[in-house]
Amino acid sequence: MSTSAPSQIHTRLRVFLAVAHHLSFTRAGEELSITTGAVSQQIKLLEDWLGQRLFRRLPRRLELTDAGKRLLTAVDPAYAAVDLAIGRLRGGALSGVVRVRTLPSFLATWLVPRLPRLMARFPQIELQVEAEDSTYSLRDGEFDLAIDLNDGTYPGFQSTVLLEEEIFPVCSPRLLEGRPPLLGAEDLRHYPLLHDMTAWRGSPPYAEWERYLKAIGAPQVEVRRGYMFNRNHITMQCAIAGMGVAIARR
Repeated sequence: MSTSAPSQIHTRLRVFLAVAHHLSFTRAGEELSITTGAVSQQIKLLEDWLGQRLFRRLPRRLELTDAGKRLLTAVDPAYAAVDLAIGRLRGGALSGVVRVRTLPSFLATWLVPRLPRLMARFPQIELQVEAEDSTYSLRDGEFDLAIDLNDGTYPGFQSTVLLEEEIFPVCSPRLLEGRPPLLGAEDLRHYPLLHDMTAWRGSPPYAEWERYLKAIGAPQVEVRRGYMFNRNHITMQCAIAGMGVAIARR
């Protein structure tokens, strides 16, 4: 299979996003002003090129496959950000400058790898990116869009959910040596915990662990102990070094 993208890849990805959002070829066609048959053909071409099925065709509905979910997670935020930026440029408000504010960890791990493709597609954009931790105020400074980690509630701003995160505990294998098995939440009492003090805007220091344990039905486990850091990447490096169990994201 060729690894180079076909010339119509952006068209096919746009069709994929419409189908993924509606889970309907018909409604996707209505959104894009093309026929249902054209939608089906574009999805088939994309699936054939990827070598994987993106949707399960059920009797009365569509369902994303695991491959489809991964593709949606990868491309949906990028196209949403591009649409927002281009929409503002076309409105004449920015004169070619797009000022973006986001978190350092998100910038380094998610946004930076995608910037070359964005700039190649829109060379007229003068991009200005500021990395700020989660303690900064959205009212401070000037920017055109902010990519933030929160519940999506931003009074006075228009907000769009770009992606959902999954949080889960991680540790170095060396941390497990000589300790009781780490088989469940109750076993965490035998291990030091690592905390990102500024996990998201306005979060208390232990918020990640408390949210995770509540989600798995173990809110009674005591997590207000251990080591605290104000950067996610530092917390992860300490976990790799065997200092304790941390909460990771993907």
